[in-house]
Formats: sequence, structure tokens, C-alpha cells
Amino acid sequence: MLTTTQKKTAESLVNIFETGRVLGDYGQVTLIAGDTGHLTFGRSQTTLGSGNLNELLQRYCANAGARFGSRIAPYLSRFAARDLKLDKEAKLHNLLRASADDNVMRDTQDTFFDEAYWQPAARTAKRLNITSPLGVAVVYDSFVHGSWRSMRNRTIQQVGDNTSCNEHKWITTYIAIRRAWLANSSRADLRATVYRMDAFQRLIDQDYWGLPLPLVVRGQEISTDSLSATPRGCYDGPQPGTRSLVLQSPLQRGLDVRLLQLGLSDRGIDIKADGIFGQTSLRLVKEYQYTHNLPVTGVADLALIARLVE
Repeated sequence: MLTTTQKKTAESLVNIFETGRVLGDYGQVTLIAGDTGHLTFGRSQTTLGSGNLNELLQRYCANAGARFGSRIAPYLSRFAARDLKLDKEAKLHNLLRASADDNVMRDTQDTFFDEAYWQPAARTAKRLNITSPLGVAVVYDSFVHGSWRSMRNRTIQQVGDNTSCNEHKWITTYIAIRRAWLANSSRADLRATVYRMDAFQRLIDQDYWGLPLPLVVRGQEISTDSLSATPRGCYDGPQPGTRSLVLQSPLQRGLDVRLLQLGLSDRGIDIKADGIFGQTSLRLVKEYQYTHNLPVTGVADLALIARLVE
């Protein structure tokens, strides 16, 4: 059994691979050309095409405390039908981004990804007598990224199962086989992910089978502090109406900015709800003010915030 810290460290490796962040990006919306998963969302990047994104959102909307549940619910039947037109719906994408500020969404994602990916991977690793934190992380990565079974079978064909050779040799061989498969894929999006296997190989080369902390993987620090931090890009405040929003240095960030941007998006304005009040937010606030016969200041004062934020 892995310790809680070892499990979190193994998960953080895949979070870094998927979103570039130790704790993952709970609000990340991704579309990669050629990706059969289509619209992809959340901490461990679950997809429309697999049906797992539908399952995640069904769970979220079923929670009475879900802040954005009533606004996401009208899309659920389309997620269930795997409607690929959802790939292009900017308003929905902003709604998903905003939902990451809700603790209910983050808890739902944690539970869902644990059940959908971590637990099956951990059970599989146990059946193969893979016990090292790094070895389990490699199995987990393939459950998230895909094609575990075919890569496992190729490895068994080459070196036998884990009873025929020691775990370190088996995992090292698996990584080499999977890297070659990724590098030679006909899909450009898969070829671009060989870094995952390179990162695992570097950990092996340093004999970090126990995933000792601190570690630096792809420029990201994995430590007790980073594992216990608030996920980057998630905002618990300030609440809308507690300040005016204006372009300044440093840039204003927060829940109120995100909800203002979401309000503009709901009104058909092409804006990304990233929670950062930058030049684009300034310009689009000015455009909204102009088209609604308001003083064109670029400042989202309390009256404008009340008008735009539901």
C-alpha cells in the first residue's frame, strides 16, 4: 500500500503531464486537433468522447450544493449523447472554467478521478505485483492516457509478466515500449506526449522508485507544501460587488473577475473566463458599456457588476 503522500505524489506526476500543474487544473478546457476524446475538462482531463465527462457532470449536477449545477444541467442530455457540437460552444467552456471555483466541483472531480482511474490502476498494479510508488504511477498514467492493455501485453511478450523478472526491469521495459509506440504513432497529438515516458525514465535513472520528496518534474516542484496548496487558478474570492474591477498592475484576479467575464460570455461576448482582468477584459467592458449607452470607462463598477453577475 502506498502512503497518502506517495499516492498524492503519483497523482501529481500525471497532473503535471495532463495540465502542467502539480494539483492539476480543475478548470482546464482543452481541444486538441485529432484527439478522439474531443472536448476535455478538469484535473485529469476527462473527455466528451469517452462518456466520462458526462458522468462527471452528472455527478456534479446531482449535488444540491453545486453552485453551477442548474446552469450546466441543460447541457447534460447533449453530453450523454456525446454531441460533438459541444466542442465549439464557448459559453459552455466558460461555465466549466468557472465551476472549478466551486469546492463541490473540485471534490466531485477528486472522487470521480479516484474511482475512474486511480483505483482501477492500483488494483491492476497489485495483481501484477507492482508495489513501488513509481511503478504504480506508471500504471496510473496509462489508465489516464490510454492503451494500458496493449502496452502491457507487448511488455509481457518481451520480458514475461512481473513474476518472470523483477519489477524494476518490467517497468523500465514497459516505459521503453510505450515511448516507442507514442513516438511512432500516426497521431501527432500522441507523438507529442513522449515526454511522459521521458520523465518516468529520468526518475528511474535517479533511482527514485519511492518518489521521495521534494521532486522537480517538468519544471514543477512536488513537495509537501505544493501538495497541500490551494489549486492554482481556483478562486474563493473576492465576492462580486466587494470591489470595482479595473486594469491595474498587478492585474486583478479572483472569483469576481471570473463571474464578470462569465456574465459577458452569457451575453454573447467572446471572452475567456480565466479570472484575470487584463487588456481584453478592459476592451470588452468598454465595448459593453458603449453598446448599452453607459459611460465608457473600462471600469466595472459595482452597478455594472450587479448587472452582469447572476
